[in-house]
Amino acid sequence: QVQLVESGGGLVQTGGSLRLSCATSGGTFGNYVMGWFRQAPGKEREFVGHISRSEDWTYYADSVKGRFTISRDNAKNTGFLQMISLKPEDTAVYYCAACPDCADNADNSRAYRYTYWGQGTQVTVSS
Repeated sequence: QVQLVESGGGLVQTGGSLRLSCATSGGTFGNYVMGWFRQAPGKEREFVGHISRSEDWTYYADSVKGRFTISRDNAKNTGFLQMISLKPEDTAVYYCAACPDCADNADNSRAYRYTYWGQGTQVTVSS
């Protein structure tokens, strides 16, 4: 059973930065496309971005492009979401997810494609 655990969330001021981590266990991390999603109160879960198995291809939502960067360390079974220039509208619970069946260079922005999910970490950006 693959397990994912996010960490690194917190409270930050507008313009600040945070780095989220997603530690995985129970599977071979390098076998999965990794995605990040977020969900704000009263809103549907939203795609943030994803990264290919070998880290050579990333895809981002327009709302975070140029501010967020996804990376991964397969040797350490960990993924990362670096966020800069944070805005109040980035406030949400952030989730990492793993997809064993996704193609590396495809649009994997749909949540239903992901089999494994973490419990989420809260990010709050104050104005």
